[in-house]
Amino acid sequence: MSASENRTAIITGASRGIGVAIAKRLAADGFAVVINYANSAEAAEELAESLKSQGHKAIAVKADIARPDAVTALFDKTIAEFGGVDVIVNNAGVMTTTPIAEMDDATYDAMMDINVRGTFNMLREGAKHLRDHGRVINFSTTALHLKLPGYAIYNATKAAVEAMTGVFARELRGRQITVNAVAPGPVATELFLSGKTDEQIAQFSKMPPLERLGEPDDIAGVVSFLAGPDSGWVDGQTIRANGGLA
Repeated sequence: MSASENRTAIITGASRGIGVAIAKRLAADGFAVVINYANSAEAAEELAESLKSQGHKAIAVKADIARPDAVTALFDKTIAEFGGVDVIVNNAGVMTTTPIAEMDDATYDAMMDINVRGTFNMLREGAKHLRDHGRVINFSTTALHLKLPGYAIYNATKAAVEAMTGVFARELRGRQITVNAVAPGPVATELFLSGKTDEQIAQFSKMPPLERLGEPDDIAGVVSFLAGPDSGWVDGQTIRANGGLA
């Protein structure tokens, strides 16, 4: 029996990009996976059906994580289906790169709502429902340390996530629940590649010492480690998975 047998993971924003790779990896690790999505119903359902056809336990659940009632419903559905919650992966996020002087209120609000409020809602609800010895894995970004023009508001949202990560780890003292964050560098997803020229992509590829963009599976492997038994002594940390970029 796998160490993850009969354990359940909720993955937010799991219908595309890195989230898909995480769902596949945790399912392969033995977790029942809850594929959360906001809009991409078809992709989420296809992923769930694909995983079930391979013998894994999976469901797709629509929930706008910026809304507390939707997050409550997400946990209720998970518990009704699988009996409990052991791992939360706060992968959902949005990114728009615009200089502060040109940032409009709607774009600012959207990033704050999903990246900060969404993570907060998941943590608050998770504190009520996570089983002891659980895992929380938040998502930050290596961009936070690069200070690239246009990234100020996005970086601000991820700085907030890192701040919550360390404090939440201490607030869960006594329950043997670890709380960590992953801070990827550039990863070859549709979200990252969209709107960039070939020259820009080539430039990003050359920045890390390993001289390539990350792949979704690179990040999924780090999440697998943090969700599994071998990470039991890692708590309150941010792991930069970026090929040595920063």
